[in-house]
Amino acid sequence: MTAQPERAGVDPKPSEVPSKGPAEEPSKLSDRRKRAAKRAVVPRPASQGFTIITGLSGAGRSEAARCLEDLGYFVVDNLPPALLPKMAELGSRPGGPGRVAIVLDVRGGVYFGELSKALQELAELSIPSRILFLEASDGDLVNRYESTRRRHPLAPADRVVEGIRKERMMMEALRGDADLIIDTSGLTPHELRDRVRDAFSDAPPEESLQISLVSFGYKYGAPRDADLVIDCRFLPNPHWVEELRPLPGTDDRVRTFVQGQATYREFLRRLRALLGFMVPGFVAEGKAYLTVGIGCTGGRHRSVVVVEDLASFFRDKGLPASVDHRDLDR
Repeated sequence: MTAQPERAGVDPKPSEVPSKGPAEEPSKLSDRRKRAAKRAVVPRPASQGFTIITGLSGAGRSEAARCLEDLGYFVVDNLPPALLPKMAELGSRPGGPGRVAIVLDVRGGVYFGELSKALQELAELSIPSRILFLEASDGDLVNRYESTRRRHPLAPADRVVEGIRKERMMMEALRGDADLIIDTSGLTPHELRDRVRDAFSDAPPEESLQISLVSFGYKYGAPRDADLVIDCRFLPNPHWVEELRPLPGTDDRVRTFVQGQATYREFLRRLRALLGFMVPGFVAEGKAYLTVGIGCTGGRHRSVVVVEDLASFFRDKGLPASVDHRDLDR
């Protein structure tokens, strides 16, 4: 991600975050939303979805909002949380925009108290909502702030890293309630738009679980937004075969080498059985997004082959699966 920043600093240190008003304790947000959700037993069709876009300043909220707007969503930026139920009702009326996306951030001041109440009201009105939460590493946020020289909304007269620290703490409970978390560290705006488009484009009702498969190299770090991480470094490594070393895992010669190993065939059989057992449970629990990270040493060979095979496995079952070979070109 190279855009949507604000300013920079160094790694923050933990301390207390001053409140601007009588905010509710962040830990209560999840409990209240869960209790309220039990009353929301009459979901509307997916075409009437109500989406909250939130997350860290500089993590790509504006880019995500533009992508949803391109997908036909009616997007409102920085709506006060207290107006969420009214906006959702208007959007769901006949002739209304139908699919509404609201961008929320910490500029609202008394944030968690109003938002938790608004989410409860949405559930009581049987208006389904989902939360898209965008985040990034401190280092990436620092670089983005430096490139634009803008001030952090929570640090108008302080070091920007202090604003980042405060915002992370304020957003902690909301992050825990998010339906989809996207870590934009290292993503370009185009790559972020692809992630959002994969998650929010229209799909048949039976395709309720959006699966994202990410191959990666452990030497570059595991993806922060993965729900499951599988290590395949125990498999024979094409890197040590001279003629295969420069080739990517998408090449037929590399794929034949990896798939030809007895260890690989048994591993894939067991992995398919495990995921085949888990996925129906995720669907039954109402999980809308599942990100599976498959890692090898450099992210160029073994993990790429595994991800491609898993993508075919899920698609054969009628589940949409997007593929991201994060480190293929490194």
